[in-house]
Amino acid sequence: MVFSSLVFLCVFFPLQMLLYTFARGIEAKNTVLILFSLVFYAWGEPFYIVLLLFMAFADWAISQLIYRYRGTGKSKAFLVLGCVIDLGLLAFFKYTMFLLNETHDWFGFPSVVPQIALPIGISFYTFQLLSYMVDVYRQEVPAQPKFRRLLLYVSLFHQCIAGPIVRYQDVAEQILCRHVDSEDMRNGINRFVSGLAKKVLLANVCGQIASRTILSGALADRASNMATLESASALALWLGCFAYALQIYLDFSAYSDMAIGMGLMVGFRYKENFNYPYLANSITDFWRRWHMSLSSFFRDYVYIPLGGNRKGKARQALNLLIVWFLTGMWHGAGWNFILWGLYYFVFLALEKFLIPGLQRLPAFFAHLYTLVVVFFGWVLFYFTDFTQGWVVLKGLFCLNGNPLVNFEGQNLFLNYLFFLIVAVIACTPLPRILYHRVCSSTNGAAIALGTVLEYLLPVAGLLFSISYLVGDSYNPFLYLQF
Repeated sequence: MVFSSLVFLCVFFPLQMLLYTFARGIEAKNTVLILFSLVFYAWGEPFYIVLLLFMAFADWAISQLIYRYRGTGKSKAFLVLGCVIDLGLLAFFKYTMFLLNETHDWFGFPSVVPQIALPIGISFYTFQLLSYMVDVYRQEVPAQPKFRRLLLYVSLFHQCIAGPIVRYQDVAEQILCRHVDSEDMRNGINRFVSGLAKKVLLANVCGQIASRTILSGALADRASNMATLESASALALWLGCFAYALQIYLDFSAYSDMAIGMGLMVGFRYKENFNYPYLANSITDFWRRWHMSLSSFFRDYVYIPLGGNRKGKARQALNLLIVWFLTGMWHGAGWNFILWGLYYFVFLALEKFLIPGLQRLPAFFAHLYTLVVVFFGWVLFYFTDFTQGWVVLKGLFCLNGNPLVNFEGQNLFLNYLFFLIVAVIACTPLPRILYHRVCSSTNGAAIALGTVLEYLLPVAGLLFSISYLVGDSYNPFLYLQF
């Protein structure tokens, strides 16, 4: 079950809101949220709810000890114990199969690699628990004395499986006391529906374009897949890679929009996770705008504790290398993710140390440079099979002997041209700016139009999204796999 499934939209969330509304008192409301969060998380894999409960309980108990012995060596020892438990479980479920497959390929053992399913959202809720324990150790927040309140924080279905990564200190007071007025409810509904429409009407179609053009395992026969990629026109490959770049932003930011919207409807105010990253004018700027909760986590809990930029340029470069190696690993158990992280380290190091003038390019060229780097970064991110990725990279420049344009590629381009223009506009603040200008205008006609948009647009977006879901089965969230 995901936010954009019919079960969620038509049954789960309305029932949760109904019971939440009639629950009396903050503890009763929190209980409703906990129960529905556990059902939501367990919907696809009931066994792993035990893992979530265990990690939450272990970190709750350890945080009590960290806080009791604050300022002593015991406090640090308990923090290390909590980090070992959390990171050990994350490493086991996320990287064991990868490591065993590598040793099997290189050394022939083990003869059979066990299949270990990745618990959905483990990367996100593990980081939330780690941030909580570290903040307790730093005495930035007191340890939460009641387990159910910490469980609510870590299991809230709004954001527990794909972010944004919410810090305990940002919602600690809201767990104890929160209020929802009509403005919060209206803004929450609008934010949720805009995210739903972005996901269903835009991101899903971008995913279909990418699947039709760059495939990457869409065919069971790898040889057939390779042959298809080698013969694809350069236009089709550019179209597919471009569509994937749009999809991953629209998909992930849509999830964050829906999480933020649902949070508002029950009184939780989560921080923004995206700030129009494709408008960035440098790679440094891009990562200040993309998945901001992850970037700030690595900055505050890895980069700065390692010394940040306070110990000279050589140490700063090493700290950046560590951060981006870990960022790549966090995204997935595959060499392509590690190389993707190191790829960004190279460009960030260039901007900071070797060619700082890159950040002083004229706006157009700075923006173009950023988009080119990000575009090829997504190609590396997409292909876990390096051979397929290399074929696509060569094919983009007709180095496979493939045509620049063929009938199929041209037909795809013309069929989706208008849609892609709309998707590109959706990656900018232009729709939001126009909407707010119309709604805030004092002109009579604009006031009438603004009123219609304010009340009918969410209804239309919801109805269009549901109708699309009824007729289409392609509805993944990309970041659920991380």
